[in-house]
Amino acid sequence: MFPSTARSAPPSAPAPGMNRNLWLLTLAQGLFMTNNVTFIAINGLVGFSLAPLGWMATLPVMAYVLGGALSTGLVARSQRRFGRRGAFQSGLLVAVLSCLLCALAVAWQHFWLLCTATLVAGYYSANAGLYRFAAAELAVPSYKEKAISLVLAGGLLGAVAGPNLALATRSLGSYPFLGAYLALAVLALLSLAVVSAIRFPETGAANRQDSGRPLSEIVRQPVFVVAAMGSALGFGIMNLLMSATPLAMQTCGFTFDSTALVLEWHVIGMFAPGFFTGHLIRRFGVRAIMACGLGLNVACVVIALNGVELHHFLMALFALGVGWNFLFTGGTTLALQAYRPEEKDKAQGALNFCVFSATALSAFTAGALVTTQGWFWINLASLVPLAAVAVALALLGRIRPQQTAA
Repeated sequence: MFPSTARSAPPSAPAPGMNRNLWLLTLAQGLFMTNNVTFIAINGLVGFSLAPLGWMATLPVMAYVLGGALSTGLVARSQRRFGRRGAFQSGLLVAVLSCLLCALAVAWQHFWLLCTATLVAGYYSANAGLYRFAAAELAVPSYKEKAISLVLAGGLLGAVAGPNLALATRSLGSYPFLGAYLALAVLALLSLAVVSAIRFPETGAANRQDSGRPLSEIVRQPVFVVAAMGSALGFGIMNLLMSATPLAMQTCGFTFDSTALVLEWHVIGMFAPGFFTGHLIRRFGVRAIMACGLGLNVACVVIALNGVELHHFLMALFALGVGWNFLFTGGTTLALQAYRPEEKDKAQGALNFCVFSATALSAFTAGALVTTQGWFWINLASLVPLAAVAVALALLGRIRPQQTAA
């Protein structure tokens, strides 16, 4: 099932534009984000109902992204051994297993089993986190930015389906959200069928080996450092505020219907720009778009600090979503300049390790900060890493012209 060389596409150049394989990968991205959004919407609430202490409520969320961070090396090896399709299939099988374990944890009211299940689910997340890089391989070089952006736009499916799936299934079964985890297992099976129909370009024998420059040399490049900072810290801040939002809104007296609405518009903000972010990057440059993403993140904080009414949560989380899109798409595009084809597995694995590590830290601190310090301080603290990314972008702007001149 896993080896993909027998049915892989011939090594001829892929067609420009959104070909069949890119559309299928976009659908797979949408199903993946449906899983992610539903996890974010319910894991903190289920964790809060099962946790021995209130500050431990977001540990299942943290376990999910920590599992992704711990899986990046294993995912990189599976990508080299089985190819894109085989590795993605293995991730989806793990997704089915982990969702069933989550359902068991709810049925047995077992907090630590829930944390274990979400930790296992991180393997799926680490696998699916490479969909955006696979998109670049399915397009000609002149279309790579748009391919990455448009495949990420498939997350719009998750924006609509995720919160509504949680709403529709939260009362199914004997315990809240038991049905949601079972529904996610079914979605993983559907995504497995979609990924199995994609014809990924054949990977040469040289690329399947651990060839190219040492990883230590790749990650020391300024372009890789800035790409990693933009992707990781942008994702971390987004996850910090998004994970804290359900708990903050519950503390402010909002119903889960209101929380689902806010998360829906947040994820729309994350992925709707995907239809034009690639075009903006080609026209204005990747650094300019990443800088716009930083500005939108700051706007999110300013709005959040001005009140805790429903419209404050809506506008802040929507701005956060668009800002994440610009930072993450820009960081992914910038990373393509840092490695050669034979180095892609280890370079992409290292970048995703940075993303998942920052996200795991933010998931843990979200629960601790929102339950001990409050919504105000969690927003104020997010300005520090944003300032670090701004400095890194400015320094890269000074280094690149000097390197070009040299």
